[in-house]
Formats: sequence, structure tokens, C-alpha cells
Amino acid sequence: MAATGDNRRIDYVEFNVSNIEACKAFYGRAFGWTFTDYGPEYCEFDDGRLKGGFTTLGNPRPGGPLVILYADDLEAALSSVEAAGGTIVKPITGFPGGRRFHFSDPDGYELAVWTKA
Repeated sequence: MAATGDNRRIDYVEFNVSNIEACKAFYGRAFGWTFTDYGPEYCEFDDGRLKGGFTTLGNPRPGGPLVILYADDLEAALSSVEAAGGTIVKPITGFPGGRRFHFSDPDGYELAVWTKA
């Protein structure tokens, strides 16, 4: 598989929030972001350069959004994370449009890696 220009780069930022509508109102008003809803538990935002999401599926983490990297080969990325000393926090799971896993780095920061379906 040939690597894309996005392989193993930060691709998305996800905020665990308590109220998606309140976040949309705030970020839309404060920064002019636009939004695409994907059901009651998920909304994608677009700031004009970077996309990210608001979700109620996790616990809000004050001070830290979930940084998400993209990988052409998700299984190879998972193996690389483990080989480098990372800990898999959530195994590979599917979602509409792709699959992803979560890991923590040696300092305990949780990140995720995703790939298209």
C-alpha cells in the first residue's frame, strides 16, 4: 500500500463535551466555525482549515481535547505504537466511515489513530 501525504500526521481534534449544542453555539459565535451533525452524540466542526468533532460518548476532559492521527494502515500503526512503548487504551473499533484505536503515550496522554473504512 502506497502511503498518502496524510499518513501518520495529526488529522483531527476531538472534544468530549457535555452539551454539543452549547459547544456549537459557542464556537460558531466566537470563531465562525461551521458544523455537520452525525446524530445526537456527534458533531463535526470545520474552522476553515482543520476539522474536528464534539462528542458526548466520552467524559469531558477539561484542558485537553483528543488529538487524532491518520494512518493508511491502522494495524501497522497500532504495532508501531506498542513497539514504541505506548499502551493501547481502546482496541480497534469501527465507526461510520472508518476505524480507530486509542493509546496512551509514556506520559499518559491519550491520543487516537484512525483510518478510512
